[in-house]
Amino acid sequence: MPARIIDGKLIAQQSREALALQVAEFTAETGVTPRLAAVLVGDDPASQVYVSSKQKACASVGMASDLFRLPATTTQAELLELVDRLNHDPSIHGILVQLPLPSHIDPEAVLDATHPMKDVDCFHAENVGLLIQGRPRYLPCTPHGVQVLLEASGVSTDGAHVVVLGRSDIVGKPLANLLALKGPGGNATVTLCHSRTRNIASFTRQADILVAAIGQPLFVKADMVREGAVVIDVGTNRLDGKLVGDVAFHEVSEKAAAITPVPGGVGPMTIAMLLKNTLTAARLQTKTIVR
Repeated sequence: MPARIIDGKLIAQQSREALALQVAEFTAETGVTPRLAAVLVGDDPASQVYVSSKQKACASVGMASDLFRLPATTTQAELLELVDRLNHDPSIHGILVQLPLPSHIDPEAVLDATHPMKDVDCFHAENVGLLIQGRPRYLPCTPHGVQVLLEASGVSTDGAHVVVLGRSDIVGKPLANLLALKGPGGNATVTLCHSRTRNIASFTRQADILVAAIGQPLFVKADMVREGAVVIDVGTNRLDGKLVGDVAFHEVSEKAAAITPVPGGVGPMTIAMLLKNTLTAARLQTKTIVR
């Protein structure tokens, strides 16, 4: 029997609808409108699409957003100056610097310069450390999106063996930490595989839940998946003019119990979780002065 499709678009829409009510309540109580500042350096087409989607999503839930477009020739010092200005602007609650940045700019320096209270991507070392300790301020957007997809689809991680392909700072490592935490949506036994893992299929075939986040189109084939596994495809790749994931969807869907499509799976959830973090940031900053 073909796998059940986990509809990320629908679940993200439901999340945004619930969030819109929370935003309206927060604004009515405080007079504060949550505000996200997005910084785009250069003219990367994919980044422009992502930033535009985030702005539209903000508007759909009653949040404000600002887009700061900078030329590709912007120096690191100029970008850091803008980030510092946004850090000290009390009307801005979340700062998002769109990656990738031009090669002459060190992304770590920019992410480290973002105030941890406004780091709604959850990339700052302070926020990553809080997550690892099990007391997160914000949850990383794509990993949290994966977690919500599983919960909303009735897939329990409690005691499950989750195999994550990919050890990036954006998805793989934070997802492994998130799913291993004590509590709802966690308690998983997590194996983290990467480019140096030997005989990677021997690990993926053990997975109750397999998450592919390696950026290699159609890497995961049916013979790498256990019968009845749940497969979450985080990959977004262009192949022959089409958007495909890291999973060979058609053949794997004949073997898996449930699977996310690309597009329409994890992607919409990432933006929904960014909005949730922005509301959390606004709530925290009504109580804390950001210095």
